Amino acid sequence: MANRKKMKRAILAEGEHTGHFHEAHGASIAFYDDGILAAPSGAEVTHQEHAPVTLPPGEYARSIVVEYDHFLEEARNVAD
Repeated sequence: MANRKKMKRAILAEGEHTGHFHEAHGASIAFYDDGILAAPSGAEVTHQEHAPVTLPPGEYARSIVVEYDHFLEEARNVAD
């Protein structure tokens, strides 16, 4: 954790095909390159296609959803 870097913007996920993205906003939030969002006062996550989501104060770990294709026998990240 000592070597992690604070990102300039808190873009949690980007759409591979649409160009849309989920971004966190809030007082004193910090998003790091290891996927941790620190939101001591809470945060609001925005996206171009749906209403904002409010997060209570806390620390959050970003995770990317993976789907498994049983026919191809492989896993891949879910893309929007």
